Amino acid sequence: MSVGQELWDAVRGAMLADAAVMALVNAVYDKVPDSPWGDKNAYISRGPFYGIPDDAECIDGQEITVQLDIWSRRPDRWSMDDMIAAVRAVLHEQDFDLGTSALVSLRVSLWRIIDDPDPLTVHGVVQLDALVEAA
Repeated sequence: MSVGQELWDAVRGAMLADAAVMALVNAVYDKVPDSPWGDKNAYISRGPFYGIPDDAECIDGQEITVQLDIWSRRPDRWSMDDMIAAVRAVLHEQDFDLGTSALVSLRVSLWRIIDDPDPLTVHGVVQLDALVEAA
């Protein structure tokens, strides 16, 4: 399994296991299905995912950036702020077991709320920066 997939599985698993996050969203998707909204009118999906090498002597390291997209059709923007706060609380500076790789650090480096071209939808972005040592 790739380092990126190990990281995504840990991040997604942490959000799915957190009662505060799941009280606000229906699901956390790697790939969004045709009908994602559900009864909470909100979900999280994996956005852009990229990395750069961060090798040290005898260590294969990677700096990986993960964008989490949060989508909501609730009537106010403050509900998006609550969703972002819940995601940040579960992920910022946490230490997850990745399996074969080692998570050195995980930080929420950016979050924002964007109006979507669809006037019914609000888009939240949470960017994670991870430093991972590959096995």
